[in-house]
Amino acid sequence: MRREASPPRPDWARRVESVGLDFHTGPDGARYWDESACYVLSLDEVDTIEAAAAELHRRCLDAVDHVVRRRRWAELAIPPAAVPLIEQSWKRREPSLYGRFDLAWDGRGAPRLLEYNADTPTSLVEAAVAQWYWLEDVHPGGDQFNSLHERLVAAWRDVAAWHGTRRVHLASVDDPEDLATVTYLRDAADQAGLVTAQLLVDEIGWNATRDAFVDVAEHDVALAFKLYPWEWMAREAFADHLRVARTRWLEPAWKMVLSNKGILAILWELFPDHPNLLPAYFDELLLEAYARKPLLSREGSNVQLVMFGQTVAETRGEYGEEGYVYQGLAPLPDFDGRRPVLGAWIVGDEPAGLGIREADGPITGNTSRFVPHRIDGAA
Repeated sequence: MRREASPPRPDWARRVESVGLDFHTGPDGARYWDESACYVLSLDEVDTIEAAAAELHRRCLDAVDHVVRRRRWAELAIPPAAVPLIEQSWKRREPSLYGRFDLAWDGRGAPRLLEYNADTPTSLVEAAVAQWYWLEDVHPGGDQFNSLHERLVAAWRDVAAWHGTRRVHLASVDDPEDLATVTYLRDAADQAGLVTAQLLVDEIGWNATRDAFVDVAEHDVALAFKLYPWEWMAREAFADHLRVARTRWLEPAWKMVLSNKGILAILWELFPDHPNLLPAYFDELLLEAYARKPLLSREGSNVQLVMFGQTVAETRGEYGEEGYVYQGLAPLPDFDGRRPVLGAWIVGDEPAGLGIREADGPITGNTSRFVPHRIDGAA
């Protein structure tokens, strides 16, 4: 695994905008999409990442089953009102569409799980589409670990068939990245032959007469993809309606267990010394060097890195009220000051691709750059 310089395409901004990535540059002018470099992996390294993602997916399903059977809701700060939703969706084994494991790995040993973006993962347009077109332009005939689009189209067909419908609503908040993600997922659903509608989360209404969530045209929302965290939904004014409505959600409610960083401690408890896991506990005294992570947080907020009682790095934010998990440190690879995190995607139940984010410091956040990758020897 190596990082190599790669001259940006002269019209790179127009090219990524043409595939839906119009948030390639931050308000301060800093590049989010960075094709001035790429990561190069061998086929064996890609196989290792793929195998790690498949194994972690299986172990996560085991962990959900354990949490539901042992009712470990309090440790994860899951509100009582959400418990029946989780239990019902797990009992039915409602299908998942996608998720992303964030891994620390430098090509040696085993990839280690940093966290699982199980409920509302973004950077999908970048991973599925933008970097693939970059590869075709810059390394024609080359290859990537990237079957995301094909697998998403197939997964949409499978999910719709499981729920017995061809209609799906897709909702997000009014944010450029979220809107781009949902627009792309809608395109994949359209290609799967589904009938789609897109709206904002706050445009979903409630029809008390029909006991149904409805769109702005008062059509029932039978199957809905929401790029909106379950923990937020469970605390909204409409949360009581979630238990009686016939609406089925993507991601399903059981993903609330896996999107909680407390699952890192439960995974370590269930599978101690697993090569793809880091030691993790609900008690900081069990580790001398650790990353303190809120049970519920996003985009690297409120993370604190501690070594032998001294804070060496931290980020700010609005999370942490529900508590923390303490995970053993796995220093990120350092390529001349750039530190990548490998995002291994799962679609349905199968590994489907890789996206790489890199930061200039030890904590990856929402401004960390997305850098494309290619497989060595494939052109």
